[in-house]
Amino acid sequence: MKLILGLGNPGKRYADTRHNVGWRVAELLVRRAGATAWKEKFEAAVAEIRPHGRRVVLARPLTFMNESGRAVRPLMDFWKLQADDLLVVLDDMALETGRVRLRAEGSDGGHNGLASIIAHLGHEAFARLRVGIGPAPAVEAHADFVLSPFTAQEQPAIEEAIAQAADAAECWIAEGTEAAMNRFNRTSHP
Repeated sequence: MKLILGLGNPGKRYADTRHNVGWRVAELLVRRAGATAWKEKFEAAVAEIRPHGRRVVLARPLTFMNESGRAVRPLMDFWKLQADDLLVVLDDMALETGRVRLRAEGSDGGHNGLASIIAHLGHEAFARLRVGIGPAPAVEAHADFVLSPFTAQEQPAIEEAIAQAADAAECWIAEGTEAAMNRFNRTSHP
């Protein structure tokens, strides 16, 4: 069994913001699988899919981004999952809009949602799939930037990146982190 956690903020106000690309990837995976029901469990909306004959839980924390970790530990404990069963999908200001990058582990890179997850799990040893939303503005404007929508010019690139991130997540489910990294980290984008 696997757990894919798409990060974002709850509420209509944040639905189309840069910070919510993780949610959008999770929603796309559910649609692709033909599943429709999201249920609330452990401060997250969860849905189950079975791609490639494997049971996968998709989760969107219903806390705000900075508290994303509150949902992770109970979800992992409930299904008795290990660190290598978890994939976190999140936005990344350091990557240009349209880029996708998968890593087997690492630091939070300044992302508060990822920092919360690391704090609640007590380690950094889980896969993360970053979807580029940058380039980032000056540090003083980061909060406003991540809570803003994509421009009309950025829409095609972000739609393609969300689809590619869903492809990478499906590859991660079927073939593992290394195979997904080899396939998706080498793809260049406009």
